[in-house]
Amino acid sequence: MVARKLSSLLDTAVFISDSKQTIVASWRCDIPCPLNGINSNHQERNNRYLKLPFYIQDQVGEVIIEQRSDSEILPQKYAKAFVDLIVTQVIDPAFSSQQAYKNRVIFDLLHGYISDEAVALQQAGLLSIDLTLPRAVILIEIEAFLSQNDDAKPSNRDQQRYYGSVINSIVKFFNLPDDTICADLGGGQFVVLKASDSKSLSPWTIQTGTTSDVLGASWTNLDALKRASKDLLTRLRQETETALNIGVGRYHPGILGLSRSYQDAQVALRLGRRFNGQNGVYCLDDLGIAAFACVADERTKVELALHLLSPLDNEPELINTLQVFFAQDCALSPTAKQLCIHRNTLTYRLEKITSLTGLDLRRFDEAVQVRLALLLKGLID
Repeated sequence: MVARKLSSLLDTAVFISDSKQTIVASWRCDIPCPLNGINSNHQERNNRYLKLPFYIQDQVGEVIIEQRSDSEILPQKYAKAFVDLIVTQVIDPAFSSQQAYKNRVIFDLLHGYISDEAVALQQAGLLSIDLTLPRAVILIEIEAFLSQNDDAKPSNRDQQRYYGSVINSIVKFFNLPDDTICADLGGGQFVVLKASDSKSLSPWTIQTGTTSDVLGASWTNLDALKRASKDLLTRLRQETETALNIGVGRYHPGILGLSRSYQDAQVALRLGRRFNGQNGVYCLDDLGIAAFACVADERTKVELALHLLSPLDNEPELINTLQVFFAQDCALSPTAKQLCIHRNTLTYRLEKITSLTGLDLRRFDEAVQVRLALLLKGLID
């Protein structure tokens, strides 16, 4: 459809290639032309082709426009505008059925309605969705269309086009469609199933000197996911010109682990929006006391506690210092006396704890986080 409409509009041959640069469609004026219509000899005779990337939902490809020697050369910026116009026109009528099915499959998977991984793989395979990569959930909530009353809301067609443009922006941002699966969950929410291995997150990974990439750990690569989400937030705010929020979920093993990652992102988004306002990126480990107080799932709270205290895993002396410190109501002198150390030594230990965990015990909220984390950790020790 894209090839036919562009060919008619531009009065020249148009070829469409997929992400692997394979020609998948072509059209010349009023008739389809051979898919192998581009070859070296043909290219030599016509001298030049104009190549423009295009995106339809989470599919990326290239429009190749023949620049005929017997007609006016088409400027690239005008050709790009034509391509964007045609793609926008075909998004909802031509691809709505497949995209709706894709949205439904991902919605069911994230909400736990699919409980068999074989079924999930089968349905994903029908839609050419690769769920074999380790993935984590990035949940995006767009305020546009949500806060308006019924009289002010746009038509369904305008809304679909707007949502289509949001997904296109997401795909263009990540640039690797195989690594990024996008879906519209309805109600102004979009989800990105982002490949969460180190290779896929390399643009946002800060080298720390370690090479560990143990995907069995839920918090692995979470910092890179959050950095990617912050960059995405900036891009989407520029392109949508509206308030939005992003919740980031941890990686959980297995295809069904996407449901837990979605729950993480959903809770983080709800709490972050409630306590920190609009236009933010929220994750459970950044929400402080709110995460411990408002997350209902006990397992998630224990995992969060272990994550916050993980920098002290090989520091039993510091763990013991914390326990005594809280037992003495955070009073320095009684704590030092109980530990039989000088007060300056205690101060050094507390500063080291802050350096390792990022939590300052002199701040009430952060001290409470450490205290709650210790109590939850004690439940499994």
